[in-house]
Amino acid sequence: MRRREFLALGIAFPVVLPGYRMQFPRDHGAHPDYRQEWWYITGWLKTARGQDLGFQVTFFRARPDIDTPNPSSFTPRQVILAHAALSDPRHGRLRHDERAARTALGLAGSREGTTEVWVDDWKLDLSSNSYSTRILARDFSLDLKFDAKRNPLLQGENGFSRKGNRPEEASYYYSRPHLVVSGKANGEEVTGTAWLDHEWSSQYMAADASGWDWCGINLDDGSAIMAFRMRGKDGGVAFAPEGVSFELVRTWKSPRSGTTYPVSVRVKTKNKTFFLEPLMDDQELDARASTGTIYWEGAVRASDAGKPIGKGYLELTGYWRPMKL
Repeated sequence: MRRREFLALGIAFPVVLPGYRMQFPRDHGAHPDYRQEWWYITGWLKTARGQDLGFQVTFFRARPDIDTPNPSSFTPRQVILAHAALSDPRHGRLRHDERAARTALGLAGSREGTTEVWVDDWKLDLSSNSYSTRILARDFSLDLKFDAKRNPLLQGENGFSRKGNRPEEASYYYSRPHLVVSGKANGEEVTGTAWLDHEWSSQYMAADASGWDWCGINLDDGSAIMAFRMRGKDGGVAFAPEGVSFELVRTWKSPRSGTTYPVSVRVKTKNKTFFLEPLMDDQELDARASTGTIYWEGAVRASDAGKPIGKGYLELTGYWRPMKL
C-alpha cells in the first residue's frame, strides 16, 4: 500500500488509508509517525461486598506540530498524556486525575511492537495476552489485570474507521471487548469486565465537527457493540456510520462547568436498538490540565424493552466547548 502524507504547519503526517493490514503484536504498539494515538480501557468492577464501580484509564500519545533540528532530549517530539477515573456511587461524583509529560529522560514514553506506555509511575502494558495497569492517583488507586480471551475486533473496514466525509478523516481502530478483570481498586479486591480501544490517526476530526458521542458495550450474550457519531458545530451530525443514531432520553447539568450532557440515550445501529442509563449522573471529567477540555465519560447500563442486556461506557465530548485534538 502506498503511503500518503498531509502537511500540518509544515509537518508531514501519514494519512490513514483503507487497505492497511493490521498485524499483531506489532499494532498493539505505538505508531509514532502519526499525529495522535490512544489506548483506552473502560469497564465495570464489582467489589467483594457486591458494589458496582466504573473505571477508565486512557493513555494518549501526541506528535506535536513542530519540526526542529534541536538535538536536545527535552525537545517535545512526542508527548504522553494520561487520564484515570473511578465512578463510585457511594462517593457521588467522579474521581479523576491526569498526567502529562514529554518523552524525555525516560519520564514518559510508548513502545513500538507491543503495548507499553507510561507517564511517571502510571503505566499500561501487555504481556502475553494480558494487559495490566497501575495508577496511583490523588484520591484513588487502581492495580488491575485484564485477560484477553478473544482476538482483536477490527472496527470499520478491517480496521479502517471513517470519522468524516473527507478521505483523510479516518483512524486505524481495533477493540478488545470482554476483557476479564481482576485486581484492586483503592486496595479492595475487585473483579469485572472491560473494553479496550486502540486508535491512531493524523486527522481524526473534520474542521466542522465539534465532538463525538461514543459507546462500547459488552453484551450479556457474549457479543459486543460499538457505536459513535461525530457532531457538527452547527448542531447537526457531521458524520455517523450507516444506520447509527443517538437520541436524547434524559440530560444532566454539571454544577461545576454548567454543561448539559445527554447522559441517557437511545442508540440505534443497523441491527439493534438499546437504551443507555448511567451508573450515576456525575461522571464529568475536567481534563483542562492535560488535554485542555472537559467532557463526560461514564459507566452505563444497556437495556432493551426494559430488560438488562449489558454494561459498558458512554463518552460525550464537545458539549463544554468544541473539541480540539
